[in-house]
Amino acid sequence: MEYTEVTVSTTTQGSELVSDLLLRLGAAGTQILDRADLPDPSKPTANWELMDQSVIDAMPEDVQVKAWFDERSLQAILGPLREQLTLMQNPDMGTLKVTLQGVKEEDWSENWKQYYKPFRIGEHMVVKPTWEPWDTQPGDLIIEIDPGMAFGTGTHETTAMCVGLIEKYYQGGTLLDVGTGSGILAIAAARLGAKGIVAVDIDPDAVRVARENVSHNGLEEAIEVKKGDLLQGLSQQFDFSVANILAPVICMLAAPLKAHLTPGGRFVCSGIIAEAEKDVHDALLAAGYVIDEICHKGDWVAFACHT
Repeated sequence: MEYTEVTVSTTTQGSELVSDLLLRLGAAGTQILDRADLPDPSKPTANWELMDQSVIDAMPEDVQVKAWFDERSLQAILGPLREQLTLMQNPDMGTLKVTLQGVKEEDWSENWKQYYKPFRIGEHMVVKPTWEPWDTQPGDLIIEIDPGMAFGTGTHETTAMCVGLIEKYYQGGTLLDVGTGSGILAIAAARLGAKGIVAVDIDPDAVRVARENVSHNGLEEAIEVKKGDLLQGLSQQFDFSVANILAPVICMLAAPLKAHLTPGGRFVCSGIIAEAEKDVHDALLAAGYVIDEICHKGDWVAFACHT
């Protein structure tokens, strides 16, 4: 089947919004090309020696979000796409220029693999696609995720901070992952020995992807993936919770989540743009949490706190 590759030029900050728009318009998949996500091979301590410099050199200077549409649906989405991009225009979103290129199905379904290599996240976790080898070292905990759709594969700063805080503060017990996406945080917790994990997402595609990733990592007994809107339908308490979602949602979630945490239970949250740090900080304190640590990485913030 012939497909058309739709490319939208944007920024790091705008890439996830553009990707979400393209998926909602029916894209067969999306790919984000962002130099900020790629390693620097000149820094050997960062474990980035697996990335070939030629791949980095080939990356576009601006952030590009690519999506693929079959010929039957392309004409129907071009008008709505341009209308929505016009509404999204502001200096933080970049040019939002749209370009089109015809491709064969086998080309788009495989070409993104060259950009996805194994990498370390946190202290012990190694995230890798199934097709890439990894020389496992003592202490390595392997997470295998094949990035078919944009639900989070670990490269984003917010995910990295969440994994680091889970490694630091998880001391056993049950765990709730709100807005699980790909399931990567739930899988990371399971690799640390967590059981009784419930991973929730409102998006049915995210639920499907998370279940596939959980199954692929052999963690069905440790992780239950459920479709749900935040805490809706949950009655049990958990010893630990993590939420890598948007700052306004965390502010709204903080107080009701506390009722789902055991005394002394911990809450790790991110997805918080730097400008919203104070809002989340104040919401956590107002809900009665004790803040243990605030992390910053790039333009993003993460909190670790307890009841």
